[in-house]
Amino acid sequence: MALEVETKDCNALSDADISDMADLCADSPLPYEAGDLSKQAEEWVLCCQALDNGRLKGFAYYTLERIGGTPAIIIGLGSIGRSSRRDSVMKGMVTDLMHRAVMAFPDEDVVVGLRMQTPDGFEMLKSFNDIVPRPDHKASGEERAWGRRFAKRFGISPLRYADRAFTGTGKGEIPCALDHESSSPESVDPEVAALFGEVDVANGDVLIGFGWAMSEDLAKFA
Repeated sequence: MALEVETKDCNALSDADISDMADLCADSPLPYEAGDLSKQAEEWVLCCQALDNGRLKGFAYYTLERIGGTPAIIIGLGSIGRSSRRDSVMKGMVTDLMHRAVMAFPDEDVVVGLRMQTPDGFEMLKSFNDIVPRPDHKASGEERAWGRRFAKRFGISPLRYADRAFTGTGKGEIPCALDHESSSPESVDPEVAALFGEVDVANGDVLIGFGWAMSEDLAKFA
């Protein structure tokens, strides 16, 4: 059976959906429990789920909204299972997000942002343009402002956010972030990994990354 990816309204998630997500997270570095996932379902609007032969292999809470008038996909917590097909799962989820984006914001560029604890998470952004932060790039004032906007949307206070490093200091708790492990860890760019040098995973620190989906690229997903 082919990989199936679908988006549900968070208020339509069943107890079985929440249980499946908790099972997927159980052995991950971010072991969200059913109670955590239920609370997050109340805070987000949509949930993208990827299933292989009917079994959940990845999910992400997200919302489509405008930030200061700019269309945005804001990804909350999510997890990609460590299956051999996780690259396909990631690609399928990104494709679904792009389809939803072009339906919600036709003929507009869309900014996509998320939180990560490891450089593997950048695989969610690799299809997009002008990714920030990135190696050998000094973020502009407007790019730092976008980092602050996302930090605010994620509930990270200005006192806990470093806008030049794009990092948020945790509270010693499991953060709400995207959990993903690359199937080819050797392919992770050391310079990208260096961006996480000040991220204290145990403390729940995160790095905020974002990129742009251009309208002409999104049109392919209509």
